[in-house]
Amino acid sequence: MNARGLNESFAPDRRGRGRGALTTGNKAVYPGQGPCRIGPVVKRVVDTRVMTFYHLTVLDDKHGDLFVPVEKARAIGIRLLMKKSEIPTLLAHLRKKAKTADNWKQRATDNLKLFNSGSPYDLAEVVASLTQLSGTRSLTLGESMTLGRARKLLICEISEVTGETKLAAEEQIDHALNRKNLNED
Repeated sequence: MNARGLNESFAPDRRGRGRGALTTGNKAVYPGQGPCRIGPVVKRVVDTRVMTFYHLTVLDDKHGDLFVPVEKARAIGIRLLMKKSEIPTLLAHLRKKAKTADNWKQRATDNLKLFNSGSPYDLAEVVASLTQLSGTRSLTLGESMTLGRARKLLICEISEVTGETKLAAEEQIDHALNRKNLNED
């Protein structure tokens, strides 16, 4: 990492793929928030200590700003967007039979862990399992909200990666989920 906090290299993610560097102008994913544009590294005084932060602008409809301490970015799970070549693998992941816990409390715990990992594959697992579950029983309010949020984050990332509209990205997800349901019959 250079003196301004740029080009911080990140270790490979849990699936073994390197995630590159966080550099001004690149796009990254902040777990639970979705795709963000990396702005300049800024210095701020916190409790009389000068700290450096990545300035991230969330790329959803709200365009909120986040300031992430440079030294905590890796621990938080910030990663660069997935590559376009990874989209077919992600969509195939949606077609796999999902494992779901029998009780809502365990499902909530499992989904929270997956959701907070920041991995698009973990988000796909949440979407696939809750979509599958919704075909056999009513989801709890919390599960419905989790499903909606996970879908939104996947849609946003696919849209940013492919340059397509969010509607086109949503159609890709729905198509993958529908193909899964056809294969199960």
